[in-house]
Amino acid sequence: MRDTSAPTEDILLRHAATPLPRYTSYPTAPHFAPLPEGTYEAWLGEAGSSDALSLYVHVPFCHALCWYCGCHTSVTRSAARIARYGAGLAREAEMVAALLPAHAGVALLHLGGGTPTALGAEGLTRLAATLRRLFPFRPEAEIAAELDPRSLPPEVIEALAALGLTRASLGVQDVTPAVQALIGRVQPVAQVKAAVRGLRAAGIAHINMDLIYGLPGQGVPEVEASARFAADCGADRVAVFGYAHVPWMKAHQKGIRAEDLPDAAQRMRQAAAAARVLTAAGYVAIGLDHFARPEDSMARAAATGRLRRNFQGYTTDTAPFLIGFGASAIGRTPRGFVQNEADERRWLAAVEAGRLPIARGRPLSEEDRLRGALIERVMCEAALDLDAVPPTVMATAAGRLEALLADGLVRRDGARLTVTEAGRPFLRHFAACFDAFLAPSATRHSAAV
Repeated sequence: MRDTSAPTEDILLRHAATPLPRYTSYPTAPHFAPLPEGTYEAWLGEAGSSDALSLYVHVPFCHALCWYCGCHTSVTRSAARIARYGAGLAREAEMVAALLPAHAGVALLHLGGGTPTALGAEGLTRLAATLRRLFPFRPEAEIAAELDPRSLPPEVIEALAALGLTRASLGVQDVTPAVQALIGRVQPVAQVKAAVRGLRAAGIAHINMDLIYGLPGQGVPEVEASARFAADCGADRVAVFGYAHVPWMKAHQKGIRAEDLPDAAQRMRQAAAAARVLTAAGYVAIGLDHFARPEDSMARAAATGRLRRNFQGYTTDTAPFLIGFGASAIGRTPRGFVQNEADERRWLAAVEAGRLPIARGRPLSEEDRLRGALIERVMCEAALDLDAVPPTVMATAAGRLEALLADGLVRRDGARLTVTEAGRPFLRHFAACFDAFLAPSATRHSAAV
């Protein structure tokens, strides 16, 4: 295997267009299948007294649907529907808690969606009270939520503070009004700044911001402006995601015209521009698409080899049990993955009947664990020691690795493989070398850059 000089733009563009998984799990969710009855119950029963828990709660509601969105969510303003869903979350949590032996408590609670604040101040308060009643929380537990700056009235911010929120992740996407109009998310920068001030005034100290490149109407100046805005707001972490246009999977994306989207070369320049602005502002580049202040816990974890990756993306969470609540939520135990019913009605029918709403999952074989660990290290450290790769795995990975080495995306120093600076946006290609199930599909995965 050999190293080469910096890759040409043609080489980078060829790799950028390749559709690949984001590797927030291995095997990835398309390889989940129905599980034998009682499987999840048995897995939960194996929790030990030293095992910490991580809880994820999915709220699949928004007051309006953004055209770029790829999340599992729907629009509702029905108070009855939201209240019933909240009651379902409580019932599901009660069932899971009853199945768990004594454990080491909750180290992290993450509220995602959709828009978790769709539950309203009272709904959030009830949910927090239920979870704290059923699960002991560690004193240092992180409590995080994905928030829409347009849905943060004072009473909701007060409720978030009361439930102990320690980190808020704000969906900013782009700050340019013309781009916002093209994606169906009009969100003035003054509104975002007001949300940041309100959260910080309530004692919620850690603020993350999510940005997107590859949107209609975007160019390098727009992406740079958004990155500068996040830095100027003092965001602790900034995630910069590439827009995935899949209207055959998400019908609302038909509101975005394909001809208005930047091409692969423009997307690469936009991703590079965001990275340039954020690193110049003092952020540390982490993994594929995250940036953090040097003093942030994620930057410290990355520097010491403790960074992890799961269904929430890059994380400092090391709990061996990730338990998902709500429609479509995914969880993991040391024995394997599970996913709830994605359909809200089927999920409700199960929990209201006193059944765990598991639709599918994946028991982990020893090979799955090995390959998953290699992929996670690549995604988190952008490097890998070949000594950790068994010959049977290397036999299937060697050809793909050779291509990345030849194209200058990865270099080899003895037994150490390291992603080059040009290759950092292509971490998924490096990880894919160890994926035994990979069958790239333009309709299943997003473009690499």
